[in-house]
Amino acid sequence: MQTELHKLVGAIREFYAREVHLLEKDCGERTLTHRLAVQVEKHFPGWEVDCDYNRLGERTLRLPRGSIVSTDDEIGKSVFPDIVVHQREIPNNLLAIEVRKATNHQPPEHDQHKLRGLTDPHLWFAYRIGVFLTLGKKHVTATEVYVGGAIDVGLSGFFAQQLKDVGLEAS
Repeated sequence: MQTELHKLVGAIREFYAREVHLLEKDCGERTLTHRLAVQVEKHFPGWEVDCDYNRLGERTLRLPRGSIVSTDDEIGKSVFPDIVVHQREIPNNLLAIEVRKATNHQPPEHDQHKLRGLTDPHLWFAYRIGVFLTLGKKHVTATEVYVGGAIDVGLSGFFAQQLKDVGLEAS
């Protein structure tokens, strides 16, 4: 999993190098998410990278009844992760990324709950890794790594340190 997180650090570094204008102009989260996905795709050859992808093969990506995770559709069950790294046809789910801007003052619980659900090994669509990123104008202001339906403290620390080592996370 450290290999995948290291690749993500490279993508984030390229994103910050290339998208200064969008960050300085405080563009919307979807714009930033798309541009980050472009960089992620370069670092994960052999994988598809999609934004707001709510499928697993032919099925709609849905959470089980009684889930505490809120969703983005009218029936309240479909989930639309910001960025996913996966193989569509198999299906094989590697990485789910939830992105938010540092200027977003809404509580982060929605994204965090979504990542818990998306990485829950008891669900048929589990992603191996989930990453929560808060993007500031100059660097990443917060991160969490999810594995097995919960925050992985060790991988979260590893990821934060990798970002710090390349000058992309505040101390």
